[in-house]
Formats: sequence, C-alpha cells, structure tokens
Amino acid sequence: MRYGCRILLVFLMLAGTATAQVGHPAKGSWLGYWGPDTKTQHRMVLNLDWRNRQVVGQVNPGPGAANVTRADIDYATWTMTMEASLPDASGRIQKWVGTGKLENLGSWTNRVYSGTYVFGAEKGTFKLTLH
Repeated sequence: MRYGCRILLVFLMLAGTATAQVGHPAKGSWLGYWGPDTKTQHRMVLNLDWRNRQVVGQVNPGPGAANVTRADIDYATWTMTMEASLPDASGRIQKWVGTGKLENLGSWTNRVYSGTYVFGAEKGTFKLTLH
C-alpha cells in the first residue's frame, strides 16, 4: 500500500506541474494586423517578454525594429496599453498607442490581443494572435 501511495503522490505532483502556466500571459511572439479599415492593413510582429515585473519587447524585430516604450496591464480586466515609436508612410516617426484586451489566456494556440490604436492622427483597430 505504501508503494501505491508514493506512485499516486508522484503522479499528482507531475500533473500539477504539467498544467502550470509558463511565463506571463503577454509573453511571446504575437502576429497580426492593424489599420484604419479592412482595405488598409499593416502587418505587425510583436515580441514580448516579462522582465523585472514589466512587459518589455520589440515591434517588427529586425533592422527597423522599434522598442516597446510602455506596456501597462490592468489585471482586473486584462486590458493592455502598449506604446512604440513607428515610422509612418513618409518615414516620419510617430507614436503608436494600442489599447486592447488579452483574451483566451489559458490557451497556447488561441490567445488574442485586440483593440483600438492611435497612430499620429490615424485611428483604427488591431488584432494579434500568439504564435
């Protein structure tokens, strides 16, 4: 009987760690689009990490990457406001501010960050999914 209890205890410990969440819900690579309407869409790659109790990251990693300058989360509603300085169509740097909800937090395949943004004088919507 003792041997069976030990096996059960080990099984329960492993089951608990297998279902535990790894990292912060905003952490990861997010892919999607933003734009003022369905015809004008801009692709966005957003790499986020959780460091020193803050969300940090980059927009469109690569030679023209922009750092996330602010990322605040209201944990009561899982609403995240994120800012970055991005180039507009003429190459001028404009502040991009997106406010949206983090949804499907328990999913590894269907997590979404979507909402509205302001980019200079432009306003619209965005939708990014975790990959």
